[in-house]
Amino acid sequence: MLLVGLELFVLDFNDILNDLVAKYPPSVVFSFFLGSETIMGIVPPEIFIAWASKSPSPWLFLFILATLSYLGGILAYFIGNRLFLIASVKNYLEHKVATHITNLRKWGGLFVVLGAITPLPHSLVSLASGLIKYNFKQYMLWALFRYLRFAIYGIIVFQALAAS
Repeated sequence: MLLVGLELFVLDFNDILNDLVAKYPPSVVFSFFLGSETIMGIVPPEIFIAWASKSPSPWLFLFILATLSYLGGILAYFIGNRLFLIASVKNYLEHKVATHITNLRKWGGLFVVLGAITPLPHSLVSLASGLIKYNFKQYMLWALFRYLRFAIYGIIVFQALAAS
């Protein structure tokens, strides 16, 4: 919605996106996106989805973005898992937020799904999942909903930018 509003009243996203496609090779954009998806979702994925819409193979690029987002979440999970090894972090989690951790472990699948399909930062949810030692196989299963989000957003963004 924000992209559509900006497109209508402020910017010409088609020109900006066409310029980005012309200036930067996909490998650079994909690498930047993976870093963003691993480290707290610095740049919203919708911008990259819009970029994919202007590529030579929009649906392939969208699939690559979804896969990189999924992998970025896995990397964030392992970062969280390693952060738990720091004594002060472990102590804080075990003593200050123990009841919340119990609830997160109980409802972790829902937490991961919400992080995968909503605007909540997927990397933050993944990091938290790693911190609380949420079952990794379950995490990977629920995080697959990330692909659904990219498909839905892809349809919306691709149509919005095609109409403009």
